Amino acid sequence: MNIWKNKKWSPMLLKEIEKPFNSKDYIFELKFDGQRAIVFASPNKVIIKSRNYYDITHLYPELQSIKNIVNKNVIFDGEIVVFDNNKPSFQKLQERFRLKNENTIKTYSEKMKVEFVCFDILYENKDLTNLDLMKRKEILSKYKNNDVFIKNKYIEEKGIDLFKKVVKLGLEGIIAKKKDSKYIINDRNYNWIKIKNLKSGNFYICGYNEKKNSNVISLVLGEIKNKKFEFVGKVSMAKKKELYQKLKKLKSTKSPFENYNEDNTYINPKYKCKVKYLERTKSNHLRQPIFISEV
Repeated sequence: MNIWKNKKWSPMLLKEIEKPFNSKDYIFELKFDGQRAIVFASPNKVIIKSRNYYDITHLYPELQSIKNIVNKNVIFDGEIVVFDNNKPSFQKLQERFRLKNENTIKTYSEKMKVEFVCFDILYENKDLTNLDLMKRKEILSKYKNNDVFIKNKYIEEKGIDLFKKVVKLGLEGIIAKKKDSKYIINDRNYNWIKIKNLKSGNFYICGYNEKKNSNVISLVLGEIKNKKFEFVGKVSMAKKKELYQKLKKLKSTKSPFENYNEDNTYINPKYKCKVKYLERTKSNHLRQPIFISEV
């Protein structure tokens, strides 16, 4: 497949593990909380595709300046990021990729600029995906950063030290990449590994939502603030858990929340569960929650 002409493909994805590690066979990079993107850049034009090969070029007009750093046809892989106080802000990025009006997009491209954090190069007038990662990194190093294009830095071997810094700074996590790995499009494998900096907490189960013929149930979570229950989000749990049968035996009641009353089955918040999550949103909801256990 000619990956320059045929733009309908997905980038190489990552497997996930819980704990960081050290290895001479890997490099380690920061994991940026952004939108994965493939940038097709030539001296005259930049086309941007999402990981699901949707064309998102129109959302980020400021990224057209990437064409100023290339003199041939090039494909970059990376993350589109909005920085807020030198930290990636996914919530601010959401404001950008949800915009639809052309004039509004132009205004935001000036007052809330995105940056493309580049971590790989896949094409340079020819396909580079069959080269080892470190050779691709060497080729990528020739391209200069500008106001919207930043090459992601990496360290070798010391993944645990990098992860400790990430936890201290409150960043999303790290990525480990095998030095001799080839780039395999439309694939997810352990040559690239993400280790997230997840937080955890115990939350009341205030209700649930289940669909017929589904093996999972969605738990409605809450916590007590100022002596009142506050909705913090939902998390999926397998129905095979013993907790599911306990919840089904509880009588239904009205929603305990003042500001949340969607169509769920609400129950007396007798049980709590432990949940891991990436961060809290501005509305205090859990982002990317993962059910761990009953507590």
